[in-house]
Amino acid sequence: MEHFTENLPMLLLVGVIIIISFYAGRSMKFLKLPSIIGYMAVGVMLGPSLFNLLNDVRQEELSFITEIALGFVALSIGIELDLSALRKLGTGIIYIIFAESFGAFLLVGLAVYLFTHDMPLALIFAAIAPASAPAGTVAVIQEYRAKGSLTKALYAIVGFDDGLCIIIFGFASAIARSMLLHETGTESVSLVSMIAYPFMEILLSFVVGGFAAALFAFLARKLHHAGDVMVLVVGFTLAVSGICTVFHLSLILTNMVVGLIVVNTQPHSLVQKVHDRLPLLMPLLFILFFTLAGSNLHLSALPSLGLLGVLYILTRAGGLIGGARLGAMFGHVEDKIKKYVGMGILSQAGVAIGLSLIVKHEFSPLGRVVETIQGQVITSGAQLGAVVITTVTATCIFFEIIGPILTKIALTKAGEIPKQGQK
Repeated sequence: MEHFTENLPMLLLVGVIIIISFYAGRSMKFLKLPSIIGYMAVGVMLGPSLFNLLNDVRQEELSFITEIALGFVALSIGIELDLSALRKLGTGIIYIIFAESFGAFLLVGLAVYLFTHDMPLALIFAAIAPASAPAGTVAVIQEYRAKGSLTKALYAIVGFDDGLCIIIFGFASAIARSMLLHETGTESVSLVSMIAYPFMEILLSFVVGGFAAALFAFLARKLHHAGDVMVLVVGFTLAVSGICTVFHLSLILTNMVVGLIVVNTQPHSLVQKVHDRLPLLMPLLFILFFTLAGSNLHLSALPSLGLLGVLYILTRAGGLIGGARLGAMFGHVEDKIKKYVGMGILSQAGVAIGLSLIVKHEFSPLGRVVETIQGQVITSGAQLGAVVITTVTATCIFFEIIGPILTKIALTKAGEIPKQGQK
């Protein structure tokens, strides 16, 4: 079986994933659940936990699909961020973004530190906690064709809080890295570097996104057919995502800026061409993205998750919902946003798993030597990375199940899912 899976052609594997996940997603409608839960379930089954068709090597080979999907998700968010519509929501959205992000950061960080007495570990968990899963929220909104002020608010929050999350993670991971280096007496990075790097990443993301949007607009104005415009959209999204990968910029933020600038500066006819064609591409990307996300979950890790995982789930959910509610109160937003916005931002998957993978790779050589297994040196940084990746990937299955369900409930209670969207 192992020999067969190793030699399975990649095209055949991707085709099988698409077909199986498509029907698994459709079957979720009988349970009145979002389709992405079916995609995740297929990913778990095809991953290392069961059939191992999507083993670690295959996941690495297909990782570009995740980047492509996130790029288009970010573009979809940006296209929805019409500033004239957002102004009607007021500054309350800004209050919500800051309150929910720092609410999750503080609550998770405090709880993990009190439980483990490990400050670097607490900082990393706290920094990952605010990371939402834009793909999960956008997938539910698009599947049920939701429209309204809460929908607009969710688009803005899951889009812009990625930028804030990058800054938080940049600071927290730099401080945690400094602490681990201090254990071995190695010179740490300067405070200036810790402050400058995340801000530079955000700034460059805006610069690249702005330049790409300007070039796209210049070229797209000369095109008259929606199909031609869509070809340009795909090309630019792939190119921008590739640039972000090379220069370690925020893939989500950069592509979101492209959409944001296009929708607010270009003629309605051009924006409508993108609006009409982009949703046709998204279901395929959601299938691939969430199946691959599910394959990252190792079921064998669940029994060892223990209190730390439960603590992370409870405090992250409490921090996001409580923080969003508090921000909505201070921001004086309308009641339905105040009541339900926190329920719509719990999803966590790709971004959080990506951040935990960064921790796993970058922290492994750091810290003191804690043990040696078969000649392989295990550092405290490697242990930290293992705990983070195991906990985050395991808890993501909970958030990716409960998150979309709660998003659907929130949109339904807010009256923003049309009747045909509920069928």
